[in-house]
Amino acid sequence: MALATRTDRRPSTTRTLWDSTVGKKTVMAVSGIVMLLYLVAHMIGNLKIFFGPEEINHYAVWLRTMGAPVLHHEWGLWLVRVVLVVAVVAHATSAYQLSRRGIKARPSKYVHKKARASYATRTMRWGGIILGLFIVWHILDLTTGTVHPGGYEHLHPYQNIIDTFSTWWSNVVYIVAVVALGFHVQHGFWSAAQTLGVGSRTRDRVLKTTGNVLAVLLTAGFVAVPVGVMTGLVS
Repeated sequence: MALATRTDRRPSTTRTLWDSTVGKKTVMAVSGIVMLLYLVAHMIGNLKIFFGPEEINHYAVWLRTMGAPVLHHEWGLWLVRVVLVVAVVAHATSAYQLSRRGIKARPSKYVHKKARASYATRTMRWGGIILGLFIVWHILDLTTGTVHPGGYEHLHPYQNIIDTFSTWWSNVVYIVAVVALGFHVQHGFWSAAQTLGVGSRTRDRVLKTTGNVLAVLLTAGFVAVPVGVMTGLVS
């Protein structure tokens, strides 16, 4: 008597979670929070430019020595970069797949328009695309110096930033991207809270207000740098 063999395997818990809509939304929420924490830290670091070249140039050196002597030179920085890349890829992938799933679920347009959504909600997809393209340009400009408009100097962010924002088109690209970021954070923060079960009817107002405040602070904080260069406050 031949023994029956099972060729079908049950998918892993991780795969089952990822394949579900709830799982993808959870990945979006967690990766979004990771990126938000990075953005807050990055904005604070950027604002050091208003304290002079020595302050922000020293900060650039510290980023490469953080974790020392436990971590080797630049290991801490690369750890942050790897976590951030994973978060960005996970966020973008889950967002794309959720979007495709939503389109398949409603192949034809609604006969009646849905209740009016906020501007931030309606532009989340395009905002994400704008930010993705901006990240590539921003890295090539101020991290690798590949498309930097001036003479790129390693570990001299003060002069590099001045070079970048001394060109009108760099200011336009940066400010447009930062405004898109503000709208993204405004809606994304509240959406992430709902996904992770933090939101409730009584907390909605607080969460939306917090998202609005974060969006405004991040937008103002990032925009302050090019404005500072354009007005001569940073020179």
